[in-house]
Amino acid sequence: MKFMKLGSKPDAFQADGNCIRYVASELDTDVVIVVGEVKFNLHKFPLLSKSNLLQKLVSRANEDNTDEVCMVDFPGGPKAFEICAKFCYGMTVTLNAYNVVAARCAAEYLEMTEDVDHGNLIFKIEVFLNSSVFRSWKDSIIILQTTKSLLPWSEDLKVVGRCVDSIASKTSADPSNVTWSYTYNRKLAVTDQICENGTRLQQKFQSVPKDWWVEDICELDIDHYKRVMVAVKSKGRMSADVIGEALKAYAIRWLPDSIDALVSDDYTLRNRSLVETVIWLLPFDKGSECLCSFLLKLLKVAILVGAGDAPKEELLKRISWQLDKATVNDLLIPAQPPDTSIYDAKLVQNIVNRFIMQARCTQNLDFVDKHDKVSDDFVFGRGSWLNVGKLVDGYLAEIASDPNLSVSSFVDLAQLIPETARPIHDGLYKAIDIYLKEHSNLTKIDKKKICGLMDVKKLSVDACMHAAQNECLPLRVVVQVLFFEQVRTAAGVLNAPLNVSRDSSRSTANTEEEWERTMPEDCKSLEKQMSQMKICDNECQKHGEKKSKKGSKNKGGGVLLLPSRSRRFFDRLWVGVKGHGENRSSETSGSSQSPTSLNPGETKSSGSSSRRRRHSVS
Repeated sequence: MKFMKLGSKPDAFQADGNCIRYVASELDTDVVIVVGEVKFNLHKFPLLSKSNLLQKLVSRANEDNTDEVCMVDFPGGPKAFEICAKFCYGMTVTLNAYNVVAARCAAEYLEMTEDVDHGNLIFKIEVFLNSSVFRSWKDSIIILQTTKSLLPWSEDLKVVGRCVDSIASKTSADPSNVTWSYTYNRKLAVTDQICENGTRLQQKFQSVPKDWWVEDICELDIDHYKRVMVAVKSKGRMSADVIGEALKAYAIRWLPDSIDALVSDDYTLRNRSLVETVIWLLPFDKGSECLCSFLLKLLKVAILVGAGDAPKEELLKRISWQLDKATVNDLLIPAQPPDTSIYDAKLVQNIVNRFIMQARCTQNLDFVDKHDKVSDDFVFGRGSWLNVGKLVDGYLAEIASDPNLSVSSFVDLAQLIPETARPIHDGLYKAIDIYLKEHSNLTKIDKKKICGLMDVKKLSVDACMHAAQNECLPLRVVVQVLFFEQVRTAAGVLNAPLNVSRDSSRSTANTEEEWERTMPEDCKSLEKQMSQMKICDNECQKHGEKKSKKGSKNKGGGVLLLPSRSRRFFDRLWVGVKGHGENRSSETSGSSQSPTSLNPGETKSSGSSSRRRRHSVS
């Protein structure tokens, strides 16, 4: 820290209690200066020789036959006046970054200019500020912190502006030339390293990062911080990434972790001002790495503290630029009354919608409808789309257990993701599975809407096996899963979703009437394939246990034996086909009941296993 000593005489100021200060001298004092609650018993001559204001005030006091002079609203208070008084007496006084601004404002108030005396206090302080203090990174920050209590004097004297400009200029310095730091006291140390061949090299073992200044200025209050960041941005030398990192560090430093502290009456206004200022200072560069998780946290805080619509709108726009970099936890934003759900699914739906619109504008692509086809290059060449698809499916799985989450909110959010952004439906199936189990009172129509989101042809083998034993799924969905799994087995493709055209198959979005109409044809096709693989209904019933043990080792046909519940579904299908559909409705209704009515030993193990593996699909 820089400092300057003024005067050479020993300090003769003494105190008589807390409210009286006097100079120990053989001469009696002849003037009393009142500053705040403190009375200074001093001598006129030293004071009048340096201060133009005291000359005027003492003259008025003489006219009023009094020796007391009162100073109202003296900048810096009694401590600042004492510094000026000691200077007038020629006593030793030390100026540093903590008291120099107060002394400067006090000297201005007392009119201690060059017109009164050559080499007066104002001149000496200005030399000290310009030659030493403003050249120091640490001192500039300290001085800027002290100016807040000295307004408007510090502002009128341009001390605040000069501090801001000094700090902003130093932040844009070449990091390789930085040899100072306020928080960490970093220094570019150089050591000698002797190599094996005897060559002596000098190596910098500690480098200074580009954002070395970020945490240093976090100690500033929000008004000064805003001015510094505006100055940094206006110089145009700082990258948007570093500016984003600085804003993130400041928000973490001052925003409380507790929600109660965040919304408390004592700090709500301060937190609201802080959040709105940080949002206003965000770099406008779309390519900046201002982390999406940080922006979403800002959005949560902005909602809680009641920030204005404009800042929240700005955040939503920026989040939509890089939604593919978010995580599920980032999107778990609490819903606000009167919404009764736990998390704000409508807000997330708004963000996803913005992402889609932004992608269309920036990429100049008309993203296809869910039922249209695109090339594989488009699907796998857009990693951001795939990331957003996984993100939304993960978010749906997280909020699916909310008992107050409506079917429409679940369906609307799931339908926003285009087909090409969701090549695998395992994540969506997991969300549907959780939602159906947590909302057991859904109507058939609602279940049909929920399950209609999923394409069974895009489930992995593990997901198909799980779905085949899932008692919460409608029967028609389970049968479709079994059908496509058998077709996949016949094709010998066991590790990838089946690619079957929609003209030759039926998706889960079929209506109940379409399913009833197409059931015989699907069963005939399935019967033909099973006969080709030399598996018949009688053999399955007669040798079921034997094949269940050896099916995994069967190398001839490559047949995947289905679980017991799956085989029972197929048994009923064969009965329906052989009976020409006469008893199909009764068989279907029977299969929707609990499997315990059939084979107790098998059913309990499969049913309980499916309930225990509720979150087993990844």
